[in-house]
Amino acid sequence: MNSTELAHLRRCLELAGEARERGDRPFGSLLVGGDGVVLAEDSNREVTTHDCTAHPELALARWAFQHLDADERAAATMYTSCEHCPMCAGGHYWAGIGRLVFALSGEQLAAIAPDDEPGLALGTRDVFARGNVDIVVEGPSAELSAEAHAVFDGYFDR
Repeated sequence: MNSTELAHLRRCLELAGEARERGDRPFGSLLVGGDGVVLAEDSNREVTTHDCTAHPELALARWAFQHLDADERAAATMYTSCEHCPMCAGGHYWAGIGRLVFALSGEQLAAIAPDDEPGLALGTRDVFARGNVDIVVEGPSAELSAEAHAVFDGYFDR
């Protein structure tokens, strides 16, 4: 990954940290247009909004569908602190966003989460492979592995 992509992922990790400080689950995301301009960003708000669907990835997919045309969405990239859950992968797919880049994989997250933490072992690549639209998926980021794991240090000990 180039320095710009790493900077976008670092911003996602910052947003994840802000969510955690606020009492939400530590996830953050950016939507970047095909021209490299950051269009929108968000962080998890499940706890503070009492909404189990308040994932930043789903919010950005919704934003993209409402504000961008199909070509703009296809040229856009969503950057995330962690790989999409299946719900967010579906939102990303249906919004028609052309690319996903993530710092931490769902598999890596599952490895540090306790066994009783709810989760679906269904990766983004698997979800996208079931569709008929090609979406580029890049991640996890080897360069940011330690930083991505650090966002979750002690989180599951609560």
